[in-house]
Amino acid sequence: MMNTVKAMKNAAVCLVLLPRFLLAAVLFWLLDFLCIRKRFFLRMKEQGGDATDPPLCISDSNRLFSLESLKAVWHGQKLDFLKAAHLGGRAPNTEVVWLEDQRRTRILDCAQGDRALILNFGSCT
Repeated sequence: MMNTVKAMKNAAVCLVLLPRFLLAAVLFWLLDFLCIRKRFFLRMKEQGGDATDPPLCISDSNRLFSLESLKAVWHGQKLDFLKAAHLGGRAPNTEVVWLEDQRRTRILDCAQGDRALILNFGSCT
């Protein structure tokens, strides 16, 4: 039962993310196409033609429309969609542990009235 619920949730996320992912894939393909087009016109110009093309290519050596880049885009969009905190939304109320006595509490339980709750994250290495 739990695996079915998880599979349904993953399928729903995929359906929501698919249009955004396909748009990114088309844009990557177009950018690669423009790079190829620029190279083609530069070769024509070197051979004596007068063809010009705007400098739209970011890199001629690396392809944007590759399996690796599409995997990275899919993973990034999935992480962005599933994150707990969203701009303009409520802050996530995650569990925290007090260092003094190892007591567990929720982070928003530390807020007092209308005072702002300031979190200071740091590390010692």
